[in-house]
Amino acid sequence: MSSGNRNLSALNASSWYGSLAEHTFPASFIKLSPSEIRALAEGDVDGDDATAVVKRLRGPMDAFPGNCFVFVDTAAPTDTERFKGKRGAVYSPKSAWRYLCESRKVCDAVASGAADHICVRPFRRMSVPREFRLFIQDGVLKAMSQYWLIRHFRRLEGRKEHYWDMARAFVEKIEWLLPIRTLVVDIYFTARNDILIVDLNPWGPPTDPLLLRDWDRDWSDTNGIFLIPPPRKVKGDVNVSF
Repeated sequence: MSSGNRNLSALNASSWYGSLAEHTFPASFIKLSPSEIRALAEGDVDGDDATAVVKRLRGPMDAFPGNCFVFVDTAAPTDTERFKGKRGAVYSPKSAWRYLCESRKVCDAVASGAADHICVRPFRRMSVPREFRLFIQDGVLKAMSQYWLIRHFRRLEGRKEHYWDMARAFVEKIEWLLPIRTLVVDIYFTARNDILIVDLNPWGPPTDPLLLRDWDRDWSDTNGIFLIPPPRKVKGDVNVSF
């Protein structure tokens, strides 16, 4: 296995969870057999392998109260209608499997060999202004971007230095636990000012640089926190013609 492939496999949720469990959401994992991987890659909802996985999902899902969020090692079904409407919340093992089968991202991940575990977390409705992406190079926090680029959040402006200082201290605390020293980490600030890891991603494409726009940039200096700026206000006389 090449070093690049080893680095990518180190970012699988089932690989890094043991070291970083205290800094992320509670989770359980079930390993898929080769035939179950093929069933998921093909989007098989009702076959024998699908039935077997649904049965095995019951225990991990019952361990968490309420709805769960299910994904695979390297991909979450964020490209589905369920994610758009319910942020991915599922209640039954059968709907969880169907939800994974509906995701092209998930099916492609398992088909390519990038994932062989289903991961189960308790569903948590997160406040989108408190989700961020951290860019860590050689164990040092270089930059931080607002994750959801849907609009300017005025509340973030007054807290951006606070969030940056918290994120920098967090990276310094967990740096020795990270599976590789250069990577991208998605995080969530809780209402109690704790930081939870949402996901680990590879440095560079296909990971989205979000507000940093481009991976081809000077990373030698710390770049700080990037937020969507407030909308511009136009002053003075404005002539509009049709």
